[in-house]
Amino acid sequence: MTSTKEELKILAPCGMLGYGFPKSSFMKGMEYRPDAIVVDAGSTDAGPHKLGAGTAIVSKQACKKDLELIVTAGVEAGIPVIIGSAGGSGAKVHVEWTRSIIMEILQEHQIRNIKIAVIWADIPLEVVEAKLAEGKCEPLGLSVKPLTKERLYATSGIVAQMGHEPIIKALEAEADIIICGRAYDPSPFAAFAIYHGFDAALAYHLGKILECSALCAEPGTTKDSMLGILKKDSFIVKPLNDQRKCTAVSVAAHTFYEKDHPYILHGPGMVLNLENCVFTERGDDSVEVRGSRIEVTPVYKIKLEGAMKVAYRTFVVAGVRDPMLIARIEEVEELVKQQVAEYYSEVPPEDYSIHFINYGLNGVLGELEPHREPAHELGVVFEVIAKTQELANAVCSSVRSTFLHYGYEGRKSTAGNLAFPFAPSDVPFGPVYEFSVYHLMEVADGLEMFPIEYIEVRS
Repeated sequence: MTSTKEELKILAPCGMLGYGFPKSSFMKGMEYRPDAIVVDAGSTDAGPHKLGAGTAIVSKQACKKDLELIVTAGVEAGIPVIIGSAGGSGAKVHVEWTRSIIMEILQEHQIRNIKIAVIWADIPLEVVEAKLAEGKCEPLGLSVKPLTKERLYATSGIVAQMGHEPIIKALEAEADIIICGRAYDPSPFAAFAIYHGFDAALAYHLGKILECSALCAEPGTTKDSMLGILKKDSFIVKPLNDQRKCTAVSVAAHTFYEKDHPYILHGPGMVLNLENCVFTERGDDSVEVRGSRIEVTPVYKIKLEGAMKVAYRTFVVAGVRDPMLIARIEEVEELVKQQVAEYYSEVPPEDYSIHFINYGLNGVLGELEPHREPAHELGVVFEVIAKTQELANAVCSSVRSTFLHYGYEGRKSTAGNLAFPFAPSDVPFGPVYEFSVYHLMEVADGLEMFPIEYIEVRS
């Protein structure tokens, strides 16, 4: 579509649907008369559990609170509302969950004559199996385990990150609300701009920034609204809260966010090159960006994500303040492991594992921690990963009781080595998932794997 517009305004309410945002910032954004409201709802930051377990990243209450303002404002203004990676992971169960919340809102507000587009991102296992056999599916990174047939069919479900193409198709069908399954984070923003004839490179770069909303501002946060203004040869990012401002450094820094290369950004069927970008402060707390470039890849590839259940977890949180124990904490932990292993000698070692995390020593970086001077007290988390929840519970109970009363050299008090903030102390967490599918798959084009369903909400 070729647009006659000189500029296009996109309102990003927040960096994650359900994280919340000030109503005042959002309504200030609406005063600028945006052409669309676009919000990202997904992430793999929390690991594979949400995808594998089929649960949302945020609560229904939080998601509905955000969507109620977004949907009603969008309908009243007569502008599209686009949601990327619905429900967090963008699989069928997450999309249906999001759709049900929207339908509740429409019913409660008696909103009618609305067209909803649902873009599914679920990929059948047999499709991936066939692509693997053809050599058209490759792991994304060296740490990805080989995708055997056994691991593939143990996967609870696979989604793919869609590009802008299916979203444009939904816009062409004049959908008022577009609910996307798993999407490449900038794609919903870029799609709206490309649909209106604006430069794809600028559109994707703007989308890259807006998908995290005010995280590119100072002070940065995902819980505030931002306005993106796209022009023919540049775009502007503008905070909508007087407490925040964008600087050339803050916007440029966010351009580097979540990338393995400083200025090259790979997406579905394209590569975004930001090497020659120029960031200019405009004097009104906004920043204008120029120089984004994009290249179409010779082979269109989409990123696949799939999770499989591999074990069960039980964990304990405790505190240690004895300086003698703190001084030899890792040594004692190894001795505790040995004692528990001896007690459960009949259990194959591969059926469970014991891990300790020592906050105040090296709990964040682990072996990479350069400053290993312990604090005067440590927070100790120990977890057991096992084949069954029952085994995880049993081993964790033994770890906790052994650690609690372990008689390390020099100990003076026998009342106990650990302080527990909670009772009961042992927390059965449930299933543990890992990414079984984290691959790139060749497809014919950006529309091939993303069917669209339309729902007419009439009076």
